[in-house]
Amino acid sequence: MFSKRFLDISIAIFALIVLSPVFLAVSLLYLYGANRGPVFYRQTRIGLNHKPFQIYKLRSMIVDADKKLYANPDLYAKFVANGYKLPTEEDPRITKLGAFLRKTSIDELPQFINILKGDMSIIGPRPVVENELVEYGDRVDVFLSVRPGAMGLWQASGRSTIHYPERAELEIEYATHANMWFDFKIIFMTIRAIFKKVGAM
Repeated sequence: MFSKRFLDISIAIFALIVLSPVFLAVSLLYLYGANRGPVFYRQTRIGLNHKPFQIYKLRSMIVDADKKLYANPDLYAKFVANGYKLPTEEDPRITKLGAFLRKTSIDELPQFINILKGDMSIIGPRPVVENELVEYGDRVDVFLSVRPGAMGLWQASGRSTIHYPERAELEIEYATHANMWFDFKIIFMTIRAIFKKVGAM
């Protein structure tokens, strides 16, 4: 839809300009001490029509966090059982700075780069790693029939407090009823959830 893509590009450019001081401030914090390392975290997610892409976030974990997760069978089993996430207070990979970035959702801001590139939209189902696609069963093609979003119905409804299979139902609900009015509703729901700190991890 041209109007949605135009809105995505406009908002992404505006947000990246306005938020550039935030990126600079966080970048400086990664130059020294225990947080020293890459500013951005990249991970392969599955996007529109099964196309993989690299999602960008501000790094909230120690360097090589994914390798340490997969190398610990107990931790990975808990990760999967908890909807492919771990509570911040129980995740040994998250730094103190990272915990703050997650709590305030600042770690998600670089996804405006993905939106500008066309990998994502402002609103859509949250992009998942390939292993998570099994949670969508025979409706995975429906889930991947729309561009994934920085904000979505699952995120607006409670994020980490809602696990599979309910999460899958919410994401598919959006995919099957996507329209601009639904998008605006989700934006307001997400803003409300962020300010109330609902489901932040």
